[in-house]
Amino acid sequence: MTEQSRSRFRTAARAEHPDPVLLCLLAAAEHTLGDLGRPEGPDEPPTLDTLLSACHAALDRHAAAIRHAVEERTPGGPAETAALLAAVLGGRERFHGRQADYRRLESSLLPDVLRRRRGLPITLSLVWCAVADRAGLTVHGIALPGHFIVAVGGPEAGEDFVLADPFHGGRLLDLQDAARLVHATGQRFSPDMLSPAQPLDIVLRVLANIRSWAADRPEHGRTQLWATELALLLPRHPAQLRLERAELLVRTGDFLAGAAEMDSYAEILDAFDPEAAQRVRQEAKAARHRLN
Repeated sequence: MTEQSRSRFRTAARAEHPDPVLLCLLAAAEHTLGDLGRPEGPDEPPTLDTLLSACHAALDRHAAAIRHAVEERTPGGPAETAALLAAVLGGRERFHGRQADYRRLESSLLPDVLRRRRGLPITLSLVWCAVADRAGLTVHGIALPGHFIVAVGGPEAGEDFVLADPFHGGRLLDLQDAARLVHATGQRFSPDMLSPAQPLDIVLRVLANIRSWAADRPEHGRTQLWATELALLLPRHPAQLRLERAELLVRTGDFLAGAAEMDSYAEILDAFDPEAAQRVRQEAKAARHRLN
């Protein structure tokens, strides 16, 4: 399953117009269907295609409910559209988040978010965007530092839009609310933060949340490793992820592969940070000594 899902993930990430929903489903499938998430017992787990079909069917059902609501009462603008989405997705369908959801891996796995109707701000926003797109409405993600939200309407210059927070059931936000969310992270708010989030950046942030969750739980090193390896398959990713993967390989017992990755990363560092390169080579040497 890992080889199949990763091959499809790599191909989807390099599409002309990457689909963040598909990429997040493929990323989650590796955990849900692979050894990391496979339940014990005699039952055969679903296949990758059945998982994808079930998730797309769920999004289609929610989109049909939105279209029905639009037919009953055509919204007069972005604010009414946002209220309609909040009434259906946040109200009737009960998509929302709570503080406890930050402590659950399932909150970052899109199939689980669709099943539980609970998640992190970014995965709930992704549901809003996907459902709205299927219903013919304009909603795009806004990657505020520390709290992902959506904009309903726009995004072209001069077009009206409103901000909504799917984590809180679709609560409307004004610019001051958005600024407060940013200030809470210690950063200064600027209007360009309201630009639409790019698909691959959304996926990278979802994977970063998984890596962060696992990093706080050393017993989940393998979970952090697969999230890191998937992030490395994206066309754009932080170079530091290569070192993270090498260290995780060592932590999970693959000392030789981890050491080789460290040596390879050190060669990159040689050009601009020789001291750091030497430290990485020392880590590689220590990893090889653990084989004795």
